[in-house]
Amino acid sequence: MTTLTQTPAPRRRRFAFNLTGRIGLAIVLACALVAILAPLLAPYPIGKIVDTDYYGPMSGKLWLGSDYLGRDMLSRIILGTRYTVGIALGAVVIACAGGVVLGMAAAVIGGWVDLVLSRFFDALNSIPSKLFGLMMVAAVGSSIPVLILTLAVIYLPGAYRFARALAVNVNTMDFITVARIRGEGPLYLVLSEILPNIRGPVLADLGLRFVFIVLLLSGLSFLGLGVQPPNADWGALVRENLGGLPYGAPAVIFPSIAIASLTISVNLLIDNLPRKIRDRS
Repeated sequence: MTTLTQTPAPRRRRFAFNLTGRIGLAIVLACALVAILAPLLAPYPIGKIVDTDYYGPMSGKLWLGSDYLGRDMLSRIILGTRYTVGIALGAVVIACAGGVVLGMAAAVIGGWVDLVLSRFFDALNSIPSKLFGLMMVAAVGSSIPVLILTLAVIYLPGAYRFARALAVNVNTMDFITVARIRGEGPLYLVLSEILPNIRGPVLADLGLRFVFIVLLLSGLSFLGLGVQPPNADWGALVRENLGGLPYGAPAVIFPSIAIASLTISVNLLIDNLPRKIRDRS
């Protein structure tokens, strides 16, 4: 009498990052943790002058030196993480959420809704991003809500076009036709059929747009239209300490390294997402 032995099902591997993906994830998580705990981690208040020498070197007291007024650069970079990461995260969530909702609606409803939305975002996308940002911030004033909304509006057209292209492809598939024959409405099609099938590419697009927003925010701050003194994001720290560049001052080097580290790490994380998440559509 023979007995049948059942072989165990293979375990599914979840989020198997390689080395570069793990490094990128670790740096991104570290930046997020610093942004959350910034007031507790900063050795000094953001505007306190702690050194009589400007552009001071690294020392046991000031690990990253001092800025052009003698303020602790480590404290300013830590507290600036909250502005850089927070503003960029808020803007990218608004841009991608609005773009995905409007893109799926245009693909499902079609007709004049698709035509009006597409032409409107085409017109908005034709305005250069930096010019639009300069115009809005200079006209309305520089504040954190204005920066978040301006950056979100700049990247909303791209998020809309990307989500609409994905949704149009899914909208032509057989299971969408079956759902329509069953009598399902647009809301059901969007939430239950289309959104689960475009979630992976949308998350990857969100990461890329986060990088673009960080760079644009740093550019606006470098021009003096970002976070205003005494607060500062990383781009503003580079601008205000630019005079120390001929001396190789840490005050201008380390904010630049922080911007590069965050943007490169997010790119590494996106590039090493599991294929079934990144390419699912």
